[in-house]
Amino acid sequence: MTRMRGRVAIVGAAESDEMGRLPHKSAFALHAEAARNALADAGLEKDDVDAVFTAGLWMASEAAEYLGLRPRYVDGTQIGGCSFIAHVEHAMGAIAAGLCEVALITHGESGASRVAMPGMRFGPDSVRLQFEAPFGLAGPPTGYALAAARHMHEFGTTSEQLAEVAVATRKWAALNPRAAMRDPLTVDDVLASRMISWPLHLLDCCLVTDAGGAVVVTSAERARDLPKRPVYVLGTGEASTHVIVSQMPDFARWDAARIAGERAFAMAGVAPADVDVAMLYDAFTIVPIMALEALGFCKPGEGGPFVAGQRTAPGGAFPMNTNGGGLSYTHTGMYGIFTLIEAVWQLRGECGARQVPDCRVALCHGLGGMFSAAATLVASTDV
Repeated sequence: MTRMRGRVAIVGAAESDEMGRLPHKSAFALHAEAARNALADAGLEKDDVDAVFTAGLWMASEAAEYLGLRPRYVDGTQIGGCSFIAHVEHAMGAIAAGLCEVALITHGESGASRVAMPGMRFGPDSVRLQFEAPFGLAGPPTGYALAAARHMHEFGTTSEQLAEVAVATRKWAALNPRAAMRDPLTVDDVLASRMISWPLHLLDCCLVTDAGGAVVVTSAERARDLPKRPVYVLGTGEASTHVIVSQMPDFARWDAARIAGERAFAMAGVAPADVDVAMLYDAFTIVPIMALEALGFCKPGEGGPFVAGQRTAPGGAFPMNTNGGGLSYTHTGMYGIFTLIEAVWQLRGECGARQVPDCRVALCHGLGGMFSAAATLVASTDV
């Protein structure tokens, strides 16, 4: 496992030209903008790309066709919002095996405007609609609320602690000109927002936006000849334990995240204490709390106290979701690509007012489905 450490690097990272509510742009247009910008950031041309990775409601070959690419390697692995983090691991393996040289991992989604988006992929005969929907599981807010309620019951986690996550990410968003929500936010504001699915309030829930993002991955050898400082992939891990939330092995603990994190840290040869900035998927405020526990930053049940006192906010001891996260920056429906982009920018020292000083090791972590799958990545500009 450790022989893959530092074998590839992320050499380009970029967002789409516009983000927010974009009824004038299709999902594939957002793919194209992000891909073009990431390649420019890498100092590469479209013709250099020989592998395309993406996830969503369509085939990866459709994205490649729209971008005018004829790759020799295509990966459409779809495990939810963390898919793009997992794609880096897949690209690493493909590059090491000589199957490709330059991998483009791209995402575009018209999450709010729904322009040129495919239809719902779950039919009435699907497992979800047969065995969960009739009993009140009506989409992500209810599924995540179930895990949050169990966590509160078992460990004493409070609504105030959940709100601390939303407040901290809003403070980071205030430093990000591209964040959708930048107005000041307090714990009382979160608790006063309308209830969506107990115990989750409106401001415990992520945004719904239109946006695109992309990263470019190549071998460490080729990366050294490119204009930007390479961000080396030190470790990766992925895991899947179930699909529907009623089959989650333990509502209060997250096995997929624990397994993915252990693999990533083992490959990287680092520990949680070595991480300078953490980009943790925050579709709902309970998610990063549970991720902190699963990844070993604190013990099971201690995620709530860990984030208390604005520990993860600017100036706090543990910089987390420095772009403003899915709660205040952007969330198209599949957020994982944006954890990678921000991690790259932080490691290269390109984040301006929100830059974390002396940032050398970054962690990206995401989930898919109802805590079903997870992917973790550790990166650094040092090998």
